[in-house]
Amino acid sequence: MRCPCGCGHAIELLVVAEGRPRWDIEVDANGAPTLKPSVWMQRGCRSHFWVREGRIHWC
Repeated sequence: MRCPCGCGHAIELLVVAEGRPRWDIEVDANGAPTLKPSVWMQRGCRSHFWVREGRIHWC
């Protein structure tokens, strides 16, 4: 996915059980994703956000 701040950075999140760090993804009946835990960019734009029911919630 691309960073939602608009910087254009490509974000790759590991969702496989063996991955470290790892994110869990749930998709609701409408196809909207929820990611756990939050996404925190340690470099670049330093964005920190949650994806809940397909929407970005900024920290």
